[in-house]
Amino acid sequence: MYTFQELTGVIEKLRSKEGCPWDREQTYESLKKCLADETQEVFDAVDNHDMDNLCEELGDVLMLIMLNSQIAREEGAFSIEDVIDGVCRKMIRRHPHVFGDVKVNSQEECLDLWNAIKAQEKAERP
Repeated sequence: MYTFQELTGVIEKLRSKEGCPWDREQTYESLKKCLADETQEVFDAVDNHDMDNLCEELGDVLMLIMLNSQIAREEGAFSIEDVIDGVCRKMIRRHPHVFGDVKVNSQEECLDLWNAIKAQEKAERP
């Protein structure tokens, strides 16, 4: 079974001079339609309760996340590690009822807490 580190290497190779011409030519803009299409295919797999197809389509979405992150790394903007760090920090920050001392009693309270934290984050942005 391949690892996340190996996936990173595959994407780097695809974008390299020795890689795939299609992958090398991609930009954030050119990948937008691909991401929209693959996301719709995830929705379709969920609607059809097709777990094999869902696994495949989630892989396609992940590949597009990896490609976008590789382009950003090449430009010096951010890396996939930055994406992972950011989402981990966000999930921990927005789940104080899991990672902190806050108590919630329902799904609705979880959502209200999430939205309050999100609004506070947006208000603190420059």
